[in-house]
Amino acid sequence: MAMPQNSTRGNGFCFPQPLDFSCPSAGPGEACRPFGALGGRDGCSTPLSNGIASSGAPSPSDSCAEPLCTPTPAEETTPFQEGIKYVSAESEELACGWGGFTPGCLQLCNTSKGVLFFLCVASFLQGMTVNGFINTVITSIERRFDLRSYQSGLIASSYDIAACVCLTFVSYFGGNGHKPRWLGWGVLVMGLGSLLFALPHFTTGHYEARSAAQVGVCGGNQSLPCSQAASSLSGYRFVFMLGQFLHGMGATPLYTLGVTYLDENVKTNYSPVYIAVFYTAAILGPAAGYLVGGMFLNIYTEIGRETDMAPENTLWVGAWWIGFLGAGAASLLISIPILGYPQRLPGSQRYIVMRVSEAHQLKDGSHKKASDPDFGKTVKDLPRSVLLLLKNPTFIFLCLAGATEATLIAGMSTFGPKFLESQFSLSASEAATFLETYSPVCGTDDIMYYSPCHAGCRRVSENLRNGRKVYHGCSCVDKALLPGSGNAEAGKCTSSCAKKPLLLCFMFVVILFTFLSSIPALTATLRCVSDRQRSFALGIQWIVVRTLGGIPGPIAFGSMIDKSCLLWQDQCGEQGSCYVYQNSAMSRYTLVAGLVYKVLGTTFFVVACLLYKPPPPESAPGSSDASENGTGDLQEHKPPLPAEEDI
Repeated sequence: MAMPQNSTRGNGFCFPQPLDFSCPSAGPGEACRPFGALGGRDGCSTPLSNGIASSGAPSPSDSCAEPLCTPTPAEETTPFQEGIKYVSAESEELACGWGGFTPGCLQLCNTSKGVLFFLCVASFLQGMTVNGFINTVITSIERRFDLRSYQSGLIASSYDIAACVCLTFVSYFGGNGHKPRWLGWGVLVMGLGSLLFALPHFTTGHYEARSAAQVGVCGGNQSLPCSQAASSLSGYRFVFMLGQFLHGMGATPLYTLGVTYLDENVKTNYSPVYIAVFYTAAILGPAAGYLVGGMFLNIYTEIGRETDMAPENTLWVGAWWIGFLGAGAASLLISIPILGYPQRLPGSQRYIVMRVSEAHQLKDGSHKKASDPDFGKTVKDLPRSVLLLLKNPTFIFLCLAGATEATLIAGMSTFGPKFLESQFSLSASEAATFLETYSPVCGTDDIMYYSPCHAGCRRVSENLRNGRKVYHGCSCVDKALLPGSGNAEAGKCTSSCAKKPLLLCFMFVVILFTFLSSIPALTATLRCVSDRQRSFALGIQWIVVRTLGGIPGPIAFGSMIDKSCLLWQDQCGEQGSCYVYQNSAMSRYTLVAGLVYKVLGTTFFVVACLLYKPPPPESAPGSSDASENGTGDLQEHKPPLPAEEDI
């Protein structure tokens, strides 16, 4: 080996000829390990690039680096060698704030726990609004605006339609962009959707209920012209659909970019915990929405106007719109702090280099294409990104399993209250019916009649015990089963079924195991794809889940419930909402649909597990694709090492 010639320049020294540190025994195709992968820095505080060695002594920048060995084109570098990049600490702003306004007090929230808190609030509001308020008042909207079940199903599905339209764009470009800004603007749009959803209450006339007391016990001979009786309120369904569309647009970044942002900024073993807390808040939202929404339904929709109706009256309409105003205002407020977070949290870079890749290994090795640092930054890579995901069988079957679960959840959450009300005669205030002269009464023979007139009743009084009207002299009740003068009480007959606790327990178990699988399934999705494709993979998964599950689920369940209807509202030849359902048919259809979708979901999960091909066990930390993307650049603050120690 030729000895180097030493020369001095000023206070420093350098080697004018390159040092040959190559291994003499290295055979053809064997690569020399670059010193840049060791993470050292030279004395000039410049990054130590691959194949560069320098002295630790001070020297001019033009003499600090000479190549030790340069890999030939035939040589292959390992993922560990090319995976780690070092960037200057001044290359990005990690402070929390808005533009130049970054006060020190805000930096207390510039942590993973601070991000988790605000994202939990956002997911709580989203769940409370979309899966709580809307599901609680869906029957109220049907009755108030003369909608059929499949039309209200379209309102619920508009959320998923919007998500499908926006998911590809948001997950692909937002995954490589400033995630907190995408999240903040999404929450703001979601708040605007809530305010728009409540708008029809303020643009329609006052609600006027025509009860049997107003038209007499027998009002069947009193009819209104079609110009008066017909309702044009069904056109407001398009306003509700637009509000739901904005809900879907705003929530799109929340469950794609929000999940990956949390996963990027915490340790790998802490990531499932953070994601579980995030989704727990999203699950608690619907529970709060049902409770708060039910409370608002006990308030008359026309606040400030006197009414003699009680919430148990079948003509009662509750204040369904209050919850959307509150949720909209809260969403607008919570979007402000989310917009202030940096693209990357301080100190998160050290977690990325320690991550081990668990991506599914394709037979043709095409999954390595995602390791390119420039992959996914332009639209040209979009078809290739989709193809890589489609070639991943584990990812595909996880998507199909999620779609079957989403179909069942979306259908039952939308029409579950209606199912329970019909099966067990729960409080009619939850349905907030708007039924024209339809005023059901329950006779002493436990038979429900269409109205007091249809029961042959002649007189009416008020029951002081429960405030309900009692009708006397009902001839049809007399002729049915009981001798003497028959009576009837306003409202539907209560269900005599004693199996309601059993059904509720069964539903609890089904819902429990459905949501128990959600976090493991989400974690499996994040790990079975390369780190550069995680945001895009979640976006594609949500598209599949919504296209095959969320969108057709409410529509299919709504059509199924419509088939079990016994009595339809008829206004001038136009079919309105359903008055009475056949309970046996409704329960039978619901049971069959639930069993089919649960069996399919379990099958897809098992197939996804069997087809998964893990990477070789010798994969080292730092070989993850996360260190090869633009967001995986590391900040290192190591002291300069002497050249002798590097050698």
